[in-house]
Amino acid sequence: MSQHRASEIPVLSAEVREALTRGRPVVALESTIIAHGLPRPRNLEVGLELEALVRAEGAVPATIAVVDGVAYAGLDKDRLERIAGGEGVRKLGHRDLAPALATGATGATTVSATAFLAARAGLRVFATGGLGGVHREWAQTQDESADLSLLARTRITVVCAGVKSILDVPGTLQRLETLGVGVLGYRTDRFPGFYLSDSGEPVDWTVHEPEEVAAVMAAQDALGGADSALLVANPVAREEQMDPELHDRVLAEALAECHERGITGQAVTPFLLGFLVRATNGASLEANLAAVRGNVRLGARIAGAWAARA
Repeated sequence: MSQHRASEIPVLSAEVREALTRGRPVVALESTIIAHGLPRPRNLEVGLELEALVRAEGAVPATIAVVDGVAYAGLDKDRLERIAGGEGVRKLGHRDLAPALATGATGATTVSATAFLAARAGLRVFATGGLGGVHREWAQTQDESADLSLLARTRITVVCAGVKSILDVPGTLQRLETLGVGVLGYRTDRFPGFYLSDSGEPVDWTVHEPEEVAAVMAAQDALGGADSALLVANPVAREEQMDPELHDRVLAEALAECHERGITGQAVTPFLLGFLVRATNGASLEANLAAVRGNVRLGARIAGAWAARA
């Protein structure tokens, strides 16, 4: 295992450490999109672009990953390039962190691992694309993302474009309610559908400004309840969403092929996402990136509003 003591997990970059010391806004970013979500070399370009978007809004980016058995919050260019290189880079959920640290592995962090490490580092805002959730046919498979249970016990605000539309969206919202994870629609009363602005499901609470989100975060702390997350559901702009008819048709084809080929478990999500990219000539990927960019900008603004309250 690395020589870093437990108190240094994750290791903060100098920029992130200074920002936290000075009470400046910091936004956590996941690394799975860089390692496994995009083709090379575009993935490295996007990783750098997302960090630049955070800085343009006056906040500090903290991209999170594990490199050679060390968990980092804030990657220098060499480590970002290692994650983007893809060679031997594992996909790490929060349950994988201990083995990764103990064996000296290198891996990109999913939503659950990123949220865990970010909260441990004292970061309060995390921007990502879409959450994991309850899979279709859950009643038969009991297949549910580890993201949900981790968020039920982690005090962090996650800016996302809803949950991936390949999942059971109503089922996921039901689980979030059961787990006590708060959901805010940002300038919308509809729960977004990742590639789509509207999943067809409503949200109970709507906010319109970053300061309102910060006020809800402060109220969470004042209540002193369970350390659960707050989801800020930020829809992709309508002009940047996928064509809903194309989305529904291709998703139905993808689900049918997945069923025919007997693909199950962890292999389902990458298969479906890959199918959508190919069958839409990259339109799903562009909608995904548009959503992530919007979430990163909003995350930085929320982090700024939160820092201003301190």
